[in-house]
Amino acid sequence: MNQLLTGSLRDILTSMLSNFGDGEIAIFGAVSVFLTMIALARAFIPKDPMAARVKSHQQRRQHLLQKILNPGDTDTKAKKTSVNVMRRLVERFKLTRGSEARQTSDKLAQAGWRSRDMLVVYLAARLVMPFIAGAGALLFVTMLGAHLSTMNTVLVAGAGVLVGGYSPVIYLKNFVARRYQKLKRQLPDGLDLMVICAEAGLSLDAALTRVARELGSAAPELADELGLTAIELGFLPNRRQALLNVVRRADLPALRAVTNTLTQTERYGTPLAHSLRVLAAEFRDERMMKAEEKAARLPAIMTVPMILFILPALFVVLIGPAIIQVLDTFK
Repeated sequence: MNQLLTGSLRDILTSMLSNFGDGEIAIFGAVSVFLTMIALARAFIPKDPMAARVKSHQQRRQHLLQKILNPGDTDTKAKKTSVNVMRRLVERFKLTRGSEARQTSDKLAQAGWRSRDMLVVYLAARLVMPFIAGAGALLFVTMLGAHLSTMNTVLVAGAGVLVGGYSPVIYLKNFVARRYQKLKRQLPDGLDLMVICAEAGLSLDAALTRVARELGSAAPELADELGLTAIELGFLPNRRQALLNVVRRADLPALRAVTNTLTQTERYGTPLAHSLRVLAAEFRDERMMKAEEKAARLPAIMTVPMILFILPALFVVLIGPAIIQVLDTFK
């Protein structure tokens, strides 16, 4: 049986390789070597998780400072800069204007990508990826040596266009969901540190800056949001707008509750440490309740795997020797 399977696999591989020419095999080998070198380089080159965040905060600080000093000069300076091919393509189709572009920018901010260049890259990817994916699907089918009819060719190209059109949206949505999950898990610990800083006598700006610095390596997503909020509290004329920007960048119920609490503290002068302590206790109890809920669901979840995988093996171990003895007796 194994020899038949090995022979059939060998025949399939031989027939697939016979359809490729020497140039196609060379291109495939070069692409494989290039991807292997990139993977090895990414594995051995150390990455600094703080560098990108510090650079993003510096850019936001400079942007806010420039906006305060020169309110009407920001857009003209941005227009004088050299634009690349993607920006020209996006601006030619006027994709950066309108409410949809603003919603896309907010969605990118929720994913942690706040620069205007990321909006241009994302819109250009949504514009170009359908054509690339459609052409790639046709090229892949052609390289496999399949001879398709006109209808099948249209179907393959249409499937590639659909995949290329929806892949940036799906990737962004999944990235935002993963980031939200991390923020929700890291928020109780950050609130505990903010309570300690508030009880030590630090102001809200200083507390946010200190917590962002302490959580830089353990909770980079939460540290990024807190550091950016501290910068906006120091530069924006309306402190309430700086707190509301947190909800715009991360629309979570927990962060919305924290924002409302901090806004009320800023407005009415209520004690900051007491409010944060109540929120931290509430979020900690909520996290414990969710852990208990998962533990309570575990027996029901384990029932099906136990029936499919554990009980058959147990029956074989217990009843197998008796069945073998019975068969030997009848022989």
